[in-house]
Amino acid sequence: MSKPVSWEDQRIFLAVLEEGSLSGAARRLGLSHPTVRARLEGLERDLGTVLFTRSVNGLTPTSAAEALRAPARAMAMASQLFIRQASGPAEEVAGSVRISVPDMMGMEVVPPMLARLRRKAPALRIELELSNRPADLLSQEVDVAVRTVEPRQAALVARKVAEISLGFFASPDYLARRGTPQNAEELKQHDTIGPDRSAGDLALAAGLGMGESADFSLVTDSHPAQLAAARAGCGIAATQVPVGDRDPGLVRVLPGLELARLPTWIVTHENLAKLPRVRAVFDHLVAEYRQLGRSARAGGASSDQAG
Repeated sequence: MSKPVSWEDQRIFLAVLEEGSLSGAARRLGLSHPTVRARLEGLERDLGTVLFTRSVNGLTPTSAAEALRAPARAMAMASQLFIRQASGPAEEVAGSVRISVPDMMGMEVVPPMLARLRRKAPALRIELELSNRPADLLSQEVDVAVRTVEPRQAALVARKVAEISLGFFASPDYLARRGTPQNAEELKQHDTIGPDRSAGDLALAAGLGMGESADFSLVTDSHPAQLAAARAGCGIAATQVPVGDRDPGLVRVLPGLELARLPTWIVTHENLAKLPRVRAVFDHLVAEYRQLGRSARAGGASSDQAG
Protein backbone atom coordinates (compact mmCIF):
# COMPACT_ATOMS: atom_id res chain seq x y z
CA MET A 1 0.00 0.00 0.00
CA SER A 2 1.66 3.19 -1.21
CA LYS A 3 -0.34 5.87 0.63
CA PRO A 4 -2.39 6.29 3.82
CA VAL A 5 -6.05 5.29 3.67
CA SER A 6 -8.42 8.10 4.60
CA TRP A 7 -11.04 7.64 7.30
CA GLU A 8 -13.69 8.70 4.79
CA ASP A 9 -12.84 5.70 2.60
CA GLN A 10 -12.90 3.42 5.62
CA ARG A 11 -16.29 4.85 6.61
CA ILE A 12 -17.64 4.15 3.12
CA PHE A 13 -16.24 0.62 3.21
CA LEU A 14 -17.94 -0.06 6.57
CA ALA A 15 -21.27 1.31 5.33
CA VAL A 16 -21.15 -0.94 2.25
CA LEU A 17 -20.17 -3.90 4.41
CA GLU A 18 -23.01 -3.35 6.88
CA GLU A 19 -25.68 -2.30 4.37
CA GLY A 20 -24.81 -4.97 1.81
CA SER A 21 -25.10 -2.67 -1.20
CA LEU A 22 -23.75 0.53 -2.72
CA SER A 23 -27.20 2.10 -2.77
CA GLY A 24 -27.79 1.29 0.92
CA ALA A 25 -24.42 2.77 1.87
CA ALA A 26 -25.15 5.88 -0.21
CA ARG A 27 -28.48 6.44 1.58
CA ARG A 28 -26.89 5.90 4.99
CA LEU A 29 -24.04 8.34 4.33
CA GLY A 30 -26.00 10.90 2.31
CA LEU A 31 -23.72 10.44 -0.71
CA SER A 32 -24.43 9.68 -4.35
CA HIS A 33 -24.28 6.12 -5.65
CA PRO A 34 -21.43 6.94 -8.12
CA THR A 35 -19.39 8.56 -5.33
CA VAL A 36 -19.65 5.48 -3.12
CA ARG A 37 -18.71 3.20 -6.03
CA ALA A 38 -15.72 5.32 -7.01
CA ARG A 39 -14.41 5.63 -3.45
CA LEU A 40 -14.79 1.89 -2.84
CA GLU A 41 -12.98 1.04 -6.08
CA GLY A 42 -10.24 3.52 -5.14
CA LEU A 43 -9.88 1.88 -1.73
CA GLU A 44 -9.52 -1.54 -3.35
CA ARG A 45 -6.75 -0.16 -5.60
CA ASP A 46 -4.97 1.45 -2.64
CA LEU A 47 -5.15 -1.77 -0.62
CA GLY A 48 -4.29 -3.96 -3.58
CA THR A 49 -7.08 -6.38 -2.82
CA VAL A 50 -10.68 -7.15 -3.75
CA LEU A 51 -13.12 -6.33 -0.93
CA PHE A 52 -16.41 -7.34 -2.55
CA THR A 53 -17.46 -9.67 -5.33
CA ARG A 54 -20.25 -8.41 -7.56
CA SER A 55 -23.17 -10.55 -8.70
CA VAL A 56 -26.83 -10.19 -9.68
CA ASN A 57 -27.64 -10.62 -5.98
CA GLY A 58 -25.54 -7.66 -4.87
CA LEU A 59 -22.20 -7.44 -3.09
CA THR A 60 -20.58 -10.28 -1.15
CA PRO A 61 -17.67 -9.39 1.16
CA THR A 62 -14.45 -11.30 0.56
CA SER A 63 -12.36 -12.80 3.35
CA ALA A 64 -10.18 -9.68 3.18
CA ALA A 65 -13.22 -7.47 3.82
CA GLU A 66 -14.38 -9.62 6.72
CA ALA A 67 -10.91 -9.36 8.27
CA LEU A 68 -11.25 -5.57 8.16
CA ARG A 69 -14.75 -5.46 9.71
CA ALA A 70 -13.63 -5.28 13.35
CA PRO A 71 -10.96 -2.57 12.95
CA ALA A 72 -13.28 -0.50 10.74
CA ARG A 73 -16.06 -0.78 13.33
CA ALA A 74 -13.59 0.17 16.09
CA MET A 75 -12.59 3.24 14.07
CA ALA A 76 -16.24 4.20 13.62
CA MET A 77 -16.93 3.90 17.35
CA ALA A 78 -13.82 5.92 18.15
CA SER A 79 -14.93 8.63 15.72
CA GLN A 80 -18.41 8.75 17.25
CA LEU A 81 -16.90 8.94 20.75
CA PHE A 82 -14.58 11.74 19.61
CA ILE A 83 -17.57 13.74 18.36
CA ARG A 84 -19.59 13.14 21.55
CA GLN A 85 -16.66 14.07 23.76
CA ALA A 86 -16.15 17.29 21.82
CA SER A 87 -19.86 18.15 21.71
CA GLY A 88 -19.86 20.19 24.91
CA PRO A 89 -17.56 21.55 27.63
CA ALA A 90 -16.29 18.66 29.75
CA GLU A 91 -17.17 20.45 32.99
CA GLU A 92 -20.79 21.23 32.05
CA VAL A 93 -24.00 19.20 31.73
CA ALA A 94 -24.12 19.91 28.01
CA GLY A 95 -23.41 18.08 24.77
CA SER A 96 -24.25 14.62 23.44
CA VAL A 97 -24.80 11.46 25.46
CA ARG A 98 -25.52 8.17 23.69
CA ILE A 99 -27.81 5.73 25.52
CA SER A 100 -28.49 2.09 24.64
CA VAL A 101 -31.86 0.74 25.78
CA PRO A 102 -33.77 -2.52 25.06
CA ASP A 103 -36.45 -1.92 22.43
CA MET A 104 -39.50 -2.20 24.68
CA MET A 105 -38.08 0.12 27.33
CA GLY A 106 -36.88 2.50 24.65
CA MET A 107 -40.39 2.88 23.25
CA GLU A 108 -42.60 2.53 26.32
CA VAL A 109 -40.58 3.42 29.44
CA VAL A 110 -37.60 5.68 28.78
CA PRO A 111 -39.05 8.55 26.66
CA PRO A 112 -40.95 10.19 29.58
CA MET A 113 -37.80 9.85 31.69
CA LEU A 114 -35.79 11.63 29.01
CA ALA A 115 -38.40 14.37 28.71
CA ARG A 116 -37.99 15.11 32.43
CA LEU A 117 -34.20 15.01 32.04
CA ARG A 118 -34.29 17.50 29.16
CA ARG A 119 -36.37 19.89 31.25
CA LYS A 120 -33.66 19.79 33.92
CA ALA A 121 -30.73 19.89 31.49
CA PRO A 122 -31.84 21.51 28.22
CA ALA A 123 -28.25 21.72 26.91
CA LEU A 124 -28.06 17.91 26.68
CA ARG A 125 -28.48 16.17 23.33
CA ILE A 126 -29.62 12.55 23.69
CA GLU A 127 -28.73 9.86 21.16
CA LEU A 128 -31.10 6.95 21.84
CA GLU A 129 -30.13 3.54 20.48
CA LEU A 130 -32.77 0.80 20.72
CA SER A 131 -31.24 -2.66 20.75
CA ASN A 132 -31.66 -5.90 22.66
CA ARG A 133 -27.98 -6.59 21.96
CA PRO A 134 -25.79 -5.46 24.88
CA ALA A 135 -23.86 -2.39 23.74
CA ASP A 136 -20.07 -2.49 24.02
CA LEU A 137 -19.45 -0.16 26.94
CA LEU A 138 -15.81 -1.19 27.28
CA SER A 139 -15.00 0.29 23.88
CA GLN A 140 -17.38 3.17 24.72
CA GLU A 141 -19.71 2.42 21.81
CA VAL A 142 -22.31 4.18 23.97
CA ASP A 143 -22.03 6.31 27.09
CA VAL A 144 -24.83 4.83 29.22
CA ALA A 145 -26.79 1.59 28.88
CA VAL A 146 -29.91 0.12 30.42
CA ARG A 147 -29.31 -3.61 30.76
CA THR A 148 -31.35 -6.58 31.91
CA VAL A 149 -28.26 -8.79 32.34
CA GLU A 150 -25.85 -8.07 35.15
CA PRO A 151 -22.62 -6.47 33.88
CA ARG A 152 -19.50 -8.08 35.36
CA GLN A 153 -16.58 -6.22 33.75
CA ALA A 154 -14.46 -4.44 36.34
CA ALA A 155 -14.20 -1.23 34.29
CA LEU A 156 -17.95 -0.67 34.34
CA VAL A 157 -19.96 1.30 36.88
CA ALA A 158 -23.36 -0.34 37.38
CA ARG A 159 -26.36 0.24 39.64
CA LYS A 160 -29.13 -2.29 40.00
CA VAL A 161 -32.26 -0.16 39.95
CA ALA A 162 -35.30 -2.41 39.71
CA GLU A 163 -36.77 -5.84 39.31
CA ILE A 164 -39.67 -5.28 36.93
CA SER A 165 -42.51 -7.79 37.14
CA LEU A 166 -43.80 -9.47 34.01
CA GLY A 167 -47.48 -10.16 33.54
CA PHE A 168 -50.04 -11.34 30.98
CA PHE A 169 -52.11 -8.75 29.12
CA ALA A 170 -54.85 -8.78 26.47
CA SER A 171 -57.24 -6.31 24.89
CA PRO A 172 -60.79 -5.90 26.26
CA ASP A 173 -62.08 -6.92 22.81
CA TYR A 174 -60.18 -10.20 22.86
CA LEU A 175 -61.36 -11.05 26.38
CA ALA A 176 -64.96 -10.19 25.47
CA ARG A 177 -64.77 -12.64 22.54
CA ARG A 178 -62.80 -15.44 24.17
CA GLY A 179 -63.38 -15.01 27.89
CA THR A 180 -60.82 -14.40 30.62
CA PRO A 181 -58.66 -17.36 31.70
CA GLN A 182 -58.92 -18.03 35.42
CA ASN A 183 -55.79 -20.15 35.82
CA ALA A 184 -52.68 -21.30 34.00
CA GLU A 185 -54.43 -24.32 32.54
CA GLU A 186 -57.14 -22.21 30.95
CA LEU A 187 -54.44 -19.92 29.54
CA LYS A 188 -53.28 -22.82 27.35
CA GLN A 189 -56.64 -22.79 25.55
CA HIS A 190 -56.17 -19.17 24.46
CA ASP A 191 -54.38 -17.46 21.60
CA THR A 192 -50.96 -16.43 22.86
CA ILE A 193 -48.35 -14.11 21.42
CA GLY A 194 -44.69 -14.97 21.87
CA PRO A 195 -41.14 -14.94 20.49
CA ASP A 196 -40.13 -16.35 17.15
CA ARG A 197 -36.43 -17.31 17.08
CA SER A 198 -34.81 -15.56 20.04
CA ALA A 199 -33.38 -18.35 22.19
CA GLY A 200 -33.38 -16.22 25.34
CA ASP A 201 -36.98 -15.10 24.87
CA LEU A 202 -38.13 -18.65 24.05
CA ALA A 203 -36.54 -19.90 27.27
CA LEU A 204 -38.23 -17.11 29.22
CA ALA A 205 -41.60 -17.87 27.60
CA ALA A 206 -41.24 -21.54 28.51
CA GLY A 207 -40.47 -20.52 32.10
CA LEU A 208 -43.64 -18.42 32.13
CA GLY A 209 -45.67 -21.47 31.12
CA MET A 210 -46.42 -20.14 27.64
CA GLY A 211 -45.06 -23.21 25.87
CA GLU A 212 -42.83 -23.44 22.80
CA SER A 213 -42.82 -21.42 19.57
CA ALA A 214 -45.24 -23.82 17.85
CA ASP A 215 -47.80 -23.22 20.62
CA PHE A 216 -48.12 -19.48 19.92
CA SER A 217 -50.81 -18.08 17.66
CA LEU A 218 -48.56 -15.19 16.63
CA VAL A 219 -44.78 -14.97 16.91
CA THR A 220 -42.35 -12.08 16.63
CA ASP A 221 -39.04 -11.31 18.31
CA SER A 222 -39.98 -7.62 18.54
CA HIS A 223 -41.31 -6.89 22.03
CA PRO A 224 -43.14 -3.70 20.94
CA ALA A 225 -44.76 -5.69 18.12
CA GLN A 226 -45.93 -8.33 20.64
CA LEU A 227 -47.54 -5.57 22.69
CA ALA A 228 -49.13 -4.00 19.60
CA ALA A 229 -50.54 -7.39 18.59
CA ALA A 230 -52.09 -7.87 22.03
CA ARG A 231 -53.54 -4.35 21.89
CA ALA A 232 -55.06 -5.17 18.48
CA GLY A 233 -56.84 -8.24 19.87
CA CYS A 234 -54.57 -10.97 18.49
CA GLY A 235 -54.23 -12.73 21.82
CA ILE A 236 -52.53 -12.71 25.22
CA ALA A 237 -48.93 -11.50 25.57
CA ALA A 238 -46.45 -11.25 28.42
CA THR A 239 -44.97 -7.81 29.00
CA GLN A 240 -43.59 -5.58 31.74
CA VAL A 241 -46.36 -4.88 34.25
CA PRO A 242 -45.76 -1.10 34.49
CA VAL A 243 -46.03 -0.90 30.69
CA GLY A 244 -49.20 -2.98 30.48
CA ASP A 245 -50.89 -1.37 33.47
CA ARG A 246 -50.74 2.14 32.04
CA ASP A 247 -51.89 1.10 28.56
CA PRO A 248 -55.64 1.86 28.20
CA GLY A 249 -55.87 -0.72 25.42
CA LEU A 250 -54.81 -3.61 27.66
CA VAL A 251 -56.20 -5.53 30.64
CA ARG A 252 -54.12 -7.57 33.07
CA VAL A 253 -54.83 -11.30 32.88
CA LEU A 254 -54.18 -13.63 35.84
CA PRO A 255 -52.84 -10.82 38.06
CA GLY A 256 -52.35 -13.19 40.96
CA LEU A 257 -50.01 -15.43 38.99
CA GLU A 258 -46.39 -14.77 39.98
CA LEU A 259 -44.25 -14.52 36.85
CA ALA A 260 -40.60 -13.72 36.37
CA ARG A 261 -39.03 -10.41 37.28
CA LEU A 262 -36.75 -8.50 34.93
CA PRO A 263 -33.64 -7.27 36.77
CA THR A 264 -32.49 -3.91 35.46
CA TRP A 265 -29.13 -2.13 35.71
CA ILE A 266 -27.94 1.32 34.61
CA VAL A 267 -24.35 1.05 33.38
CA THR A 268 -21.53 3.31 32.20
CA HIS A 269 -17.76 3.10 31.82
CA GLU A 270 -15.73 4.23 34.82
CA ASN A 271 -13.92 6.84 32.70
CA LEU A 272 -17.16 8.33 31.36
CA ALA A 273 -18.77 8.41 34.82
CA LYS A 274 -16.53 11.36 35.65
CA LEU A 275 -17.98 13.54 32.88
CA PRO A 276 -20.79 15.77 34.26
CA ARG A 277 -23.10 15.22 31.27
CA VAL A 278 -22.75 11.42 31.43
CA ARG A 279 -23.07 11.41 35.22
CA ALA A 280 -26.23 13.51 34.99
CA VAL A 281 -27.84 11.03 32.61
CA PHE A 282 -26.66 8.04 34.66
CA ASP A 283 -27.96 9.46 37.97
CA HIS A 284 -31.24 10.55 36.39
CA LEU A 285 -31.96 7.08 34.97
CA VAL A 286 -31.03 5.46 38.28
CA ALA A 287 -33.51 7.69 40.14
CA GLU A 288 -36.25 7.26 37.51
CA TYR A 289 -35.99 3.48 37.37
CA ARG A 290 -35.95 3.19 41.16
CA GLN A 291 -39.12 5.28 41.26
CA LEU A 292 -40.61 3.03 38.59
CA GLY A 293 -39.77 -0.01 40.69
CA ARG A 294 -41.35 1.52 43.79
CA SER A 295 -44.51 2.49 41.88
CA ALA A 296 -44.82 -0.99 40.43
CA ARG A 297 -44.50 -2.59 43.88
CA ALA A 298 -47.08 -0.19 45.33
CA GLY A 299 -49.47 -0.85 42.46
CA GLY A 300 -49.08 -4.61 42.87
CA ALA A 301 -49.78 -4.35 46.60
CA SER A 302 -52.90 -2.27 45.97
CA SER A 303 -54.16 -4.77 43.42
CA ASP A 304 -53.58 -7.65 45.82
CA GLN A 305 -55.42 -5.88 48.61
CA ALA A 306 -58.31 -4.94 46.33
CA GLY A 307 -58.67 -8.56 45.27
